[in-house]
Amino acid sequence: MVGIGPGSIIDMTPRARQAIECAEVIVGYDTYLDLIKDLLPGKTTIGTGMMQEIDRCQAAVEQAMEGKQVAVISSGDPGVYGMAGLVLELVAKYPQPVQPEVAVIPGISAVSAAASILGAPLMHDFAVISLSDLLTPWEVIEKRIEMASAGDFVIAIYNPKSTRRTRQIEIVREIALKHRKADTPVGIVHHASRTKEDMKLSTLENFTKEHIDMFSLVIIGNSQTYVADGKMVTPRGYQL
Repeated sequence: MVGIGPGSIIDMTPRARQAIECAEVIVGYDTYLDLIKDLLPGKTTIGTGMMQEIDRCQAAVEQAMEGKQVAVISSGDPGVYGMAGLVLELVAKYPQPVQPEVAVIPGISAVSAAASILGAPLMHDFAVISLSDLLTPWEVIEKRIEMASAGDFVIAIYNPKSTRRTRQIEIVREIALKHRKADTPVGIVHHASRTKEDMKLSTLENFTKEHIDMFSLVIIGNSQTYVADGKMVTPRGYQL
């Protein structure tokens, strides 16, 4: 399991790159394979589209059972909304004596990359919540937003909006406004560490007026977060 980082080859760890270079078979979502295409010549690749995670991870396990060196790639970190858990679950279905060995190689997560572009919004306690309700009921997601808002966590939002899910990000805004001020800073990063990288700074009251899609990551500040010189900062509490 290899985390390729947020997108750019320069943000991939040396350990992750070495694992890909040593592997015979590379398995991943087609978009992620395209991000590392310069590392793939001479490799066998197994790619699938969205919603086919189980198929491609099962294919990876089967390749490993044949004795091949396999790298299953995830963007960011494979243990953060990635495929590490699914692969471990699939491997566990085989008798232990024949289970292939699994190593999880971390990568720079999208939330870390987005935070670095915005400044330093994650300097204090934060929660990371995905708005995708494909695998998690919306009622559970909404409760998590409510609790994180009430607890004054900085909140990082994955999968904030899609063509199908347009209302959920508005609900997040409404919930957060019950617990923090309208001028609370909010940062929006598109395509972090990729060629179309862009970021916007807004406020809790107005951030949903900005362009937000599935390639965006939204970070909502806590009660202490501020913006200075175009940078979003959440103080850690040091006495200056």
